[in-house]
Amino acid sequence: MKASFISLALVSALAGCSPAEKQQTTASEQQASAAQAKAQDPTAQSGRYQAMLDRFVDTKMQADLSSLSDIDRQVLHKMVQVANILDGVYLRQTYDANPKVRAEIATSANPDKQLLLSLFDLHYGPWDTLEGDKPFWGDTERPDGAGVYPVDMTKEEFNQWIAAHPEDEAAFKSGYTVIVRQGDKLLAVPYSQYYGKELAACATLMREAAALTQDASLKTFLDKRADAFLKNDYRDSEMAWMDLNGSLEVAIGPYETYTDKLFGYKTFFEAFITVRNPQDSAKLAVYKQYLKEMELNLPIEDKYKNLQRGSESPISVVEQISGGGDNKPGVQTTAFNLPNDEVVRELKGSKKVMLKNVLNAKYEAIMRPISALIIAPAQQSLLMEQYFFNETLFHELSHGLGPGTLVKDGKSTTVAEQLQETYSKIEEGKADVMGAYNMLFLMDKGEMPKAERDNMLVTYFAGLFRSMRFGVHEAHGAGAAFQYNYFKEKQAFDFDSQSQTYKVDFDKLALAIRELVHDLCMIQALGDYQQSKDFLAKYAVLTPEVAALNVKMEAIPTDIRPLYPEI
Repeated sequence: MKASFISLALVSALAGCSPAEKQQTTASEQQASAAQAKAQDPTAQSGRYQAMLDRFVDTKMQADLSSLSDIDRQVLHKMVQVANILDGVYLRQTYDANPKVRAEIATSANPDKQLLLSLFDLHYGPWDTLEGDKPFWGDTERPDGAGVYPVDMTKEEFNQWIAAHPEDEAAFKSGYTVIVRQGDKLLAVPYSQYYGKELAACATLMREAAALTQDASLKTFLDKRADAFLKNDYRDSEMAWMDLNGSLEVAIGPYETYTDKLFGYKTFFEAFITVRNPQDSAKLAVYKQYLKEMELNLPIEDKYKNLQRGSESPISVVEQISGGGDNKPGVQTTAFNLPNDEVVRELKGSKKVMLKNVLNAKYEAIMRPISALIIAPAQQSLLMEQYFFNETLFHELSHGLGPGTLVKDGKSTTVAEQLQETYSKIEEGKADVMGAYNMLFLMDKGEMPKAERDNMLVTYFAGLFRSMRFGVHEAHGAGAAFQYNYFKEKQAFDFDSQSQTYKVDFDKLALAIRELVHDLCMIQALGDYQQSKDFLAKYAVLTPEVAALNVKMEAIPTDIRPLYPEI
């Protein structure tokens, strides 16, 4: 009877519509019909797919390879082969069914399958990484646990299993295992077994390269990394990587945890194949001597500062000539700070690697035109490419500063473990704002020109808009968004809604930077998961004015699609 009553009420309501309401209803129906027709229009679909691809601009990467010996080139060829194998491993790590999905697209009768395959290869899966992982093929949602947990696993199930089987905790939370379901049981399978065939092939190539190279530090790293791929124990090879000091700078292995959105525990394979620029690297060496002072200068109580962390902090400026795995999908990496193993960091510190040719390409194709669009004319001339580079450098330096390990409930743990899936977003935003904070510190020390404070602040602020285009589902995009909203709350800039441009209040921004560094460091120091979630819920959002600017910036590429040189 209730259903009939509702139906009669609905009929009565429609019968009683005013002419204006009827007109509005008709207009809505027409809009829905037009939208449906557009969705079914093959031409419209092709245009949409092409527009998605066009958000990335093909860019020839410049790299000076003239100093490479024949042996160097042979070694690099083998490293590129390793990178290509890790592409396949990462594809499965992202979603175990990815190879099958790609085959479905390739064998389909879809008239746009070439565009769809290009999108799949760009994003390493059927989801648009710039649009909150919205599927462009099929309707399967991207699992938070990627391909390293059962697709239907929840956090509750994982935690309940550990509570019932405490002996499994270390293996389950390890960064180097895949969690699989076997009947009514859960198992942690080491990467060396789950991806055994591929990792064995990589190990063989690395040993062959180690036998060729005349660089003793590279030989040691490659031999130890080959062992790690087979034994699933990476710490010794991470220590060896810190000692690389030759002309070839390669990072190969499971590193970042961004793709694990369930917990942020699992690492994902990638490869950076680069050539070192010794002159530019030497110029930046001066900054690492200030790391201890930067730690001491953090605006938190001394008891929360990490004064025991290793002080080795090599800075390597390189030109990237190839990549693999997690390094390649979607938005391209401009620099990295490794290793992420807190034990290694405590003992030796971490290395900062700046991908100079990638940075230069992004500045010209993206950063400069964005700034011209969103910064008020009176402050346009303050933008400096040097501070785009410096902010990236100090972002990486800042990853090695602040809380890393802590004691919680009487147990030694890490910030990453406590903050779980929120860690990457908090950490990326922290590194951004702490980078600016540390540059202000070095200006006060006279190591950087204090007269360029405003140049640095405008360039840093403009850079937030580049990153916010990645979306708040992505770690760097979320970090940029919460910086913007925090600074907005502190009235650190003025926004002209007519011109859609910003004018930075330099003194207020400098103060807000300090306050935000404090707040983020305290979330990390306390390992406060709930506070981290609450902070992101409040600040890591795209405001209407930013969303409107993103539309205005559509003609500007979101990122580059690098075309690397032949070796």
